[in-house]
Amino acid sequence: VQLQACGGGLVQAGGSLRLSCAASGSIFRLDDMGWYRQVPGKQRELVARVSRSGSTNYADSVKGRFTISRDNAKNTVYLQMNSLKPEDTADYYCAARTGYIPSSYVNDYIYWGHGTQVTVSS
Repeated sequence: VQLQACGGGLVQAGGSLRLSCAASGSIFRLDDMGWYRQVPGKQRELVARVSRSGSTNYADSVKGRFTISRDNAKNTVYLQMNSLKPEDTADYYCAARTGYIPSSYVNDYIYWGHGTQVTVSS
């Protein structure tokens, strides 16, 4: 399974970006799909996760500003990011996993895309 993310870029504080990530390859079933982010010197952290049935969870820092969604027919996950802040600046990674028990734990995700950079200027 390959994950291809796109949509990053440079935006001013208060602006919006939409990330998308499409899975391809030998896909039997993808249960959780999510977005993580990482800045140099820090651990990769969860931004948002969506299950196959549509249940979601978000990092506290992005609640009310970011929305995760997915299209199961297209094996694609999206992240709409509004009211962006400089502290949202990071490399964003999409990830996916199979498993009947939902998980946001980073080590449970076995499929990862390359990072897409998001830079928010003040």
